[in-house]
Amino acid sequence: MKSPGLRAYAIGYLIFLYAPILLLPIFAFNDSKIIAFPLSGFTTQWFGEMWQDAQLWSALKNSMIISGTTAILATGLGIFAARASTRYTFPAKGGLIGLIMLPLVLPEMIVAMLLLVVFLAISVPLSIFTVILGHVLITTPFSVAILSSAFQSLDKSFEEAAYDLGEGPVSTFRLIILPLVMPGIISSLLICFTISLDEFIIAYFLSGSDTVLSAYIYGQFRFPAKVPAMLALGTILVLVSVMLLSIAEFFRRRGIAKTGGKDTGGFL
Repeated sequence: MKSPGLRAYAIGYLIFLYAPILLLPIFAFNDSKIIAFPLSGFTTQWFGEMWQDAQLWSALKNSMIISGTTAILATGLGIFAARASTRYTFPAKGGLIGLIMLPLVLPEMIVAMLLLVVFLAISVPLSIFTVILGHVLITTPFSVAILSSAFQSLDKSFEEAAYDLGEGPVSTFRLIILPLVMPGIISSLLICFTISLDEFIIAYFLSGSDTVLSAYIYGQFRFPAKVPAMLALGTILVLVSVMLLSIAEFFRRRGIAKTGGKDTGGFL
């Protein structure tokens, strides 16, 4: 039974959630340093200022290194964990998988503070490397969730047929399993990359003197003259994030369709 009240709540929630994002491009093209209505006119000046900011490019380079490395490491770990959880039975399986997924429910502030304390205690200098470790910790559960769905939808008869034809476990995994779950792997890479690129709290705590993009944007909001250029950058980041998530969702659905599974919902 359809509820008008529930529908109104859903619409109101979506407006509340996405209205600030819709304001980004409006003020990014506004010919004024003051973020307020009425608008002063149309300009692309702020995109030009953003483009000429050398510190921004340095922060972006660091974030690309962190996000790319995080996506590869988290997806690699996710492949092993998802394969083990869906194919094998072993002692304390539920508890181990629960520990892997625990960062999904822990507050990032707590995780960041604990990692900071650990790194300082063992004398590990804060750098891009420590940010990568933190981001791998929080993105691996997302990779496991995505890849577990991909592995669960596999037909075991394909693997059994490969064994009957003389293939070993390694060659079967490489030649049969991996190609079938490749859409899920690509989806995991894109999701982990997007999460790492957008993540702020862990990057802020663990980056040390290496500035990352999210922390750089946060710092620039202390200067009113820099705000319009940051809104221009935010507009570009929103478009890139939506594009990556759309591609990830495409590959997720393609992987489910390829293995004949049932789609129970996705990212978008």
